[in-house]
Amino acid sequence: MNTNPWQPSQRYPDSRVRSVTDEFDQYKLALAKVERLATGYRWCEGPVWFGDSRALIWSDVPGDCMYRWDEVTETAAVFRKPSGNANGNTRDRQGRLLTCQHLSRTITRTEYDGAITTLASHFEGRRLNSPNDIVCKSDGSIWFTDPVFGILGYYEGMKTGSEIAANVYRLSVDGVLTVVAEGINQPNGLAFSPDESILYVIASRSQPRRILAFDVVDGITLKQERVFADAESDGTPDGFRVDIDGNLWCGWGMGTDALDGVHVFNPEGVLIGRIDLPERCANLCFGGLHRNRLFMAASTSIYSLYVNTQGL
Repeated sequence: MNTNPWQPSQRYPDSRVRSVTDEFDQYKLALAKVERLATGYRWCEGPVWFGDSRALIWSDVPGDCMYRWDEVTETAAVFRKPSGNANGNTRDRQGRLLTCQHLSRTITRTEYDGAITTLASHFEGRRLNSPNDIVCKSDGSIWFTDPVFGILGYYEGMKTGSEIAANVYRLSVDGVLTVVAEGINQPNGLAFSPDESILYVIASRSQPRRILAFDVVDGITLKQERVFADAESDGTPDGFRVDIDGNLWCGWGMGTDALDGVHVFNPEGVLIGRIDLPERCANLCFGGLHRNRLFMAASTSIYSLYVNTQGL
C-alpha cells in the first residue's frame, strides 16, 4: 500500500538531480527524472540487477524478506521469505546470486535450481559477525565486509556476542577465506575501481564517516590504506557502486533531510553531484538494458533514475 505522499517531478529536468560541480552535468539526462518503483518496506538494502530476466532483487533486512521487481510488468513481489535477514547481494561470474545473511551470519549462493549453498560462515573457527555487503571480482573471488550490525539486536538478526573483529574478507574460488583489511571501524559498502586496482570501503562508524581506498596488490591483497573522502559531520555513506568512468555513486543519509539520497564522487574523491531523495538511501546498483538505470534502495522504497553513464 502506498502511504508515502512523495510524487515524482512534473517538470524536466528534475531539480532533484543536482550538479555540485560542472563535471556532473555530463551524467544528467534532461528528460529523465527520479521514479519510485515500490514502497512500503522496512529497510531496503542490497539491490542487484538480473538483466537476463529484466528484474531487480533486493533485501528488506528487518522484514526478513527479499523482493523482486519486474521491469516488464513494473510490479514487485516476494522473491524469498524468510531470507535470513539478508542484506547485501551481488552476482558471481556465472550469474548466480550471492547474498550476505545476518541471521545465519553467512555468505550464501543461490544455485540455478534455487538451492542455497553456504560459502562462508567461520574464520579460523570463529563465527562471522553479520556479513553486510559483497562484490565479486573478475577472477571469481568474493570480497565482503563483516560488521556487527546484525548481532546488536533482534530487529536485523539475532542479538549475540561477537567472536571476531569486524574485517574485510576475500573468499577465493577454491574456498579459502582470508582477511584483507582489518582495523576499520565497522566496514560497510565496498566496490572496485574499473580496472580493479583500487578497492573502496566505507568506514561506517569512524568520526567523521569515511570512504577508504586501498591498492589491490596482485589481485589478492590490500595495501596503502588512505582516505578517499570524508563525509559531512552529520551524514553517512552506506552502499555504493562505480560507473565506467570510475565515479562512485554512494547511498547517503542519516543526517539532515537535505543529505538524504545519493552523493557522486569523481575518481579524485571530489563531490560532483547529488540525487535528492525523501529518505536515506542505503545502497544502489546499475541495471536496465544498457546498465544506465540507477536503482536506489532507500529506507522504505525503491527508486530509479536513468543517467548518462553505465555501471561496471
